[in-house]
Amino acid sequence: MLPPYPVQLEISGDTAMWTRPDTGDSPVSYPAPTYSAVKAIFKSILWGPAIEVIPVKTEICAPVLFHTYYTNYGGPLRKADSIKNGNSYQLCATVLVDVCYRLYARVVPYRDKDRLPRRARAWDEATTSPGHAYQAIFNRRIGRGQCYSMPCLGWREFTPSYFGEFREKTRVCSDVPRMIIPSMLRHVFPDGYGSELSYSYDANVEIVDGVLTYREGKPTC
Repeated sequence: MLPPYPVQLEISGDTAMWTRPDTGDSPVSYPAPTYSAVKAIFKSILWGPAIEVIPVKTEICAPVLFHTYYTNYGGPLRKADSIKNGNSYQLCATVLVDVCYRLYARVVPYRDKDRLPRRARAWDEATTSPGHAYQAIFNRRIGRGQCYSMPCLGWREFTPSYFGEFREKTRVCSDVPRMIIPSMLRHVFPDGYGSELSYSYDANVEIVDGVLTYREGKPTC
């Protein structure tokens, strides 16, 4: 079995929203990014066709500060009359402000190669170690400040003020109060390529000394 390859990055910004699905039409953020959000951030730096990014942990490097946020929503989830008349919907959300995180993950070859598209399978067959290749290219990109697509802090409009290598001045906020999140979203499309929509959650996720460690293996619910 090929070894996993570690990757890491730091990301910060003015506003973040890691939406709790159970908070309805006035959504509230989790205090730290979800498992799937961390995967998405790494993939926004470098999308690898034949690898899987497995989040390991998030270090919270700024106080957890919640803030009320209002925006006018003009998307397809409005009522039919609102869409017809060109009316927007005022959305109220509870977001995080002045955030900073250090994210850690490991990279392994994609486990179900039969699901890979033809071009991804060809890339995999031509690469002796997809995980190592991803790690090397990722480290070059993060050092140059390059990305595949602009990473975001949850919602697409919340772009980072910084993403890149760890900065010397950044420290973990070990005084963040210990928290237990009863149910935290893990996956929406759990199997990657060709996956059906399927929400899964981890139960009783803990933040201890400013660190959220993601569970290995299958979600708990």
